[in-house]
This record gives sequence, C-alpha cells and structure tokens, in this order.
Amino acid sequence: MSKNTFHLVSLGCAKNTVDSDSMAQLLLRDGYRAMDDPDKASVLIVNTCGFIGPAKEESYRVLGELAKSKRDGQVLIAAGCLTQRYGVEVAQKVQGIDGILGTRRWMDIVQVVKEVRKGPRPEPLYHLPEAATVGADEQDALRVSVAGASAYIKVADGCRRPCAFCAIPLIKGTAVSRPVEAIIHEARTLRDNGVRELVLIAQDTTDYGHDLGMKDGLAVLLEQLTDSVPDMDWIRVMYAYPGYVTDRLIEVMATRKQILPYLDMPLQHAHPKTLYRMKRPSNIEWVHKTLGKMRAAIPELSIRTTFIVGYPGETDEEYQALYDFVNEIRFDRVGAFQFSFEPGTTSAPLGDPVPASVKQERYERLMELQQNISLQVNQSYVGKTLDVLVEGFDNGISIGRSYRDAPEIDGMVLIEGKATVGEIVPVRIGGAMAYDLTGVLAQTQQHVIKL
Repeated sequence: MSKNTFHLVSLGCAKNTVDSDSMAQLLLRDGYRAMDDPDKASVLIVNTCGFIGPAKEESYRVLGELAKSKRDGQVLIAAGCLTQRYGVEVAQKVQGIDGILGTRRWMDIVQVVKEVRKGPRPEPLYHLPEAATVGADEQDALRVSVAGASAYIKVADGCRRPCAFCAIPLIKGTAVSRPVEAIIHEARTLRDNGVRELVLIAQDTTDYGHDLGMKDGLAVLLEQLTDSVPDMDWIRVMYAYPGYVTDRLIEVMATRKQILPYLDMPLQHAHPKTLYRMKRPSNIEWVHKTLGKMRAAIPELSIRTTFIVGYPGETDEEYQALYDFVNEIRFDRVGAFQFSFEPGTTSAPLGDPVPASVKQERYERLMELQQNISLQVNQSYVGKTLDVLVEGFDNGISIGRSYRDAPEIDGMVLIEGKATVGEIVPVRIGGAMAYDLTGVLAQTQQHVIKL
C-alpha cells in the first residue's frame, strides 16, 4: 500500500460526480495515484449523498463497510452532502471516520488529507465552513466530470428556491454562479481532449447568473459558449425551473444548432394546490403555454420532467390531475419519486400523512402510463434517421445515445454492427421499445436533426 494513493467513491447525482472528479484532479496534481481497489489505497474518500432517505442509507452503508475494513495506515474521509448537513451525527454513527469534509469547500481536499494524516486524534477533523465559494478557486481544478465523449460542466452550485420538500439549500447554501470565462475555458479544454457533448448542470440552470447581476443569464451563457466553442458538437441543458424558461432562452435554443433540442424541467406536480403546498410555481397555464411555445419554436424538442407522488395532503383529485396532465402533455421522459420527508425542510408541519401503500399505487399507475407514452413516442421515430453518439460495443451491438437521451438517466440507441466509439453517426431507426431504440448505420446523410 503506497502512501500517496487514494480510493474515491462517488454517490448520488451528476452534480456530486463533478465534485468527486474535481477532488480527484486536485489529489492527482498533488502527486497521489487513484486506486480502484480500496485495500491498495492509503486514503479512502466517500463523497456522500444526503438528498433523500435511501441515498442517506446508501452513504452510511458504504462508509460503514470501508470503516470496518480499514487497516493500519489508512484514513477515511467522509465528504459531500450528508456530511455537510449531519457532520457530527455521521462521525458518531460510523466509527472509524478520520475526517469530515462538506460540500462548500470540497476544494480543500488536499489540505484536509494532509492534516488528517499527521496522526491519531481524539475525534475526526471537521472541515465544514459555511461559506460556499464556487468561483473562488477556479485555477485549482476544472469543475467537470468526463465520461467518454461526454462531460458534465457544473455552471453553478447551491439553490435559492424555497421548495418545501427539498433540503438542498440547507446542504449547499444559496445559488452561486461560476464565471462565464471559467466555463468557456473548461469547454475549450474538453473540446481539445475529444469531448463531443457538454452537459450543463446546476441545481437550477435557469437561475444562472442571477447573483452576478445578469439578466437571462443562461441564455447569455449559451450564446457566449456557442460563439466561443463553435466546433463543440452537442450542448445539453439540464434542470430548468418552471417559470424561468424565457422567450430569449427559447430563441437561443431554437437558433443555436449546437444546443440540443432537449430540456430537463422538473415540474414536481400538476395540481395548483399541491404545488402551493410544495412552495413551487403553481401556474399550470404557464406550463401549457411555455411548452406550446417551445414545441412551436423547436419541433424536435424532447422534454424530460420529474414528479413527486404522495406529497402531504395529495388527494385523489389532485393525483388524478397529475395523471391527466402527464397523459395530455406526453413527455418524452418522466421520472417519479414517492414523497420522502426530509427533517428541517419547511414541509415539516404537513407531516407525512399519505399511506405508503397509496404512494406505491399512485407511483405504479403513473409509471405505467408513462411507459405506454414513451413507447408510443419512441415508435414515432421508426423509419427516421437520428444522429447517435456511440459510447460502446458489445456482442455485435454498438451502444449510443441520440439528442433525446441524457447520459445515465434516459434511453439508448442499440445499433446493429460496429460503429466507432466517440463518433456521432447517422442511424436509421428500425425498432422501438419503451425506453430504447434499435437501428442500423444509415447510408444517407438525411437526419432528423442536423448537428
């Protein structure tokens, strides 16, 4: 076991993965080597997730397993969302943790490791400053996570929205945007290293630049990004907030061909009373109007959204409104969650009165509906040609994604035969399943969407 080695486990969402990869960059730059086997690493790091109950349980399980198997000479650092919010509790619950690092100064990982390794201490080292300084250490690490020919760029961190069910502002703090110049620098670096797709992420991308005094900050960022890196093939936008998809943003998405006709806009519910209790935008007419404008301006638009079922006080009527809304709008992709109460959130006075069996039944009904819709939407692509970013090859089948498929969360395109990994190729769609498409390499260059 070499002294300057580390093993890092990243849990949770893509935003967490960016932080994990950024910490790894800093350690590598300081002379450490990454190890896949924790037994061969002197420093063990778990970047935890603390968003909902099951994520917390997974974080505790992984920390517990590493703590139990830790040997002399190894140190264990718990980082991320769970530790930012429950640092002392985490250390008490998992014996053997040597350091606690939160989300707001993850870029201090090298210093924390050095301090922890100075020797035994009566209790873990706590590094949980309140300040969230997303843009302060730009020279130290790229805020990106690369997977093959795709890369996530985190454009901001934290959130200032008041959603009653969400603990993110308690964990991450308020929204802090990164400088446009830093994001463009990262995009150029990624392009120079062969990346074909940029995925812009934040807790709320449509709030980008508000703290910097920018108006329509996301639209401005996309304009400058496409001007500065015109040879980046795909740019994908995730996590838009209802009510903040402006006419200028729609125009930029419609006219800048590098920007994929894809938007992830978590709506959470469709009944005004439920949304009001959630402290979310409750103007459903705005949603209808905006989606109509977007589909008129961007005919190929693919929309992903997320809903919560079983929110406190959700009546049969309110749930039925959500069900009917999904049936009417016909989203390309839908993710659904059963409500899970988070201590400290403003939903606390509402309790958790909807029985677990009712939540499960409502969840299953909604997902069955969406599965049928997804199949029908996918079937509409049979006979058409899509550009596909090839990500792998196995048993005679190439695997890739079209503009409709965000990494890790959406479907795939299965291509008969071998296509070059990392390339964007035309694929004629011949078959459709509920989540995935199948096809063959096209002989024509006539695409559904030209990229």
